[in-house]
Amino acid sequence: MRDVPADFPSPMARLRWVLKALRAPDGCPWDRAQTLKTIEPCLQEECYELLDAMAGDDLPHHREELGDVLLQVLFQCDIREEQGAFGFDDVVNALADKLIRRHPHVFGQATAGDTEAALRNWERIKQTERKSPKASALDGVPAALPALLRAQRTQHKAAKVGFDWKGAEGPDAKLDEEIAELRAAMREGRKEGVAEELGDALFTLVNLARHLDVDAESALRAATEKFARRFKAVEQRVKESGREMGKLSLDALDAEWDAVKREGRA
Repeated sequence: MRDVPADFPSPMARLRWVLKALRAPDGCPWDRAQTLKTIEPCLQEECYELLDAMAGDDLPHHREELGDVLLQVLFQCDIREEQGAFGFDDVVNALADKLIRRHPHVFGQATAGDTEAALRNWERIKQTERKSPKASALDGVPAALPALLRAQRTQHKAAKVGFDWKGAEGPDAKLDEEIAELRAAMREGRKEGVAEELGDALFTLVNLARHLDVDAESALRAATEKFARRFKAVEQRVKESGREMGKLSLDALDAEWDAVKREGRA
C-alpha cells in the first residue's frame, strides 16, 4: 500500500501525484491499461456531463464534473509524457504563450475597442501561425463535432468569406423550399430522398437560427429538456391516478400532456 504524503506545494501537485501513482507499475491495473484510444469515449461522456451540470444550479455537481474533465486532460498528458512526447507543463506553457500572442491588445501595442476587433486580432494571428495555408475556408471545423454544432460552425466559416444571406429572410424562405422538397420525397416514399431532404431542412434551420442569433445546439437541448420535464410530469399524473402509461390511449395521454401544460407543472 502506498502512503499519501501529508503536504503538497499545491492542489495541482497533489492531483498529479495521485495520477502518477495510479499509472505506476504498482498502481491501478485499470489506469495502467488505458491508452488514448480507450479513454476517448470517457472524454466525450465527461464533456457532455459537464454541459449538463453547467445548465443546472447544483454547484457541487458542476465542480465535480469540471474535475472529471480535468482528469481526462491530465490523463492524456501523462500518457504522452510516458511516450516521451510532452507533459502537462508543456501543455500549460504552450497555452499561456498562445493566449499572450493572440491578445496583442492586452500584452502588446495593438488596440481592440470591442469584441469584434478582439476576434479579428485572434483570427489574424491564428492564420499567421498555421504551418501551411488553408486549402479551404472550412478547414479547422472538426468533423467529430455534434452535427448541429458542426453545421453552425461551417456556416459561420462560410459567412466570414461572404457566402451568406444578408438577413434571416433568406434562410427563412429557403426553409419553406426545403420543407416542400421533404414533403414531396415523403409522398413519393423515397427513403434515401427523405433522409437527404430532412438533412437539408435541418441545415437550413440551423442557418436560420444563426441569423436570429440563436445557438441551435442550446435551443434543441432546451427543447428536449422541456419535453423530458413534461413527460415525467405526465408519468407522475398517470401513476398518481392508479393507471399505467402503456395501457392508455394516445388521446388520453394527450389530455394529460395538455393538463400538465395548463397547470404549468413543467
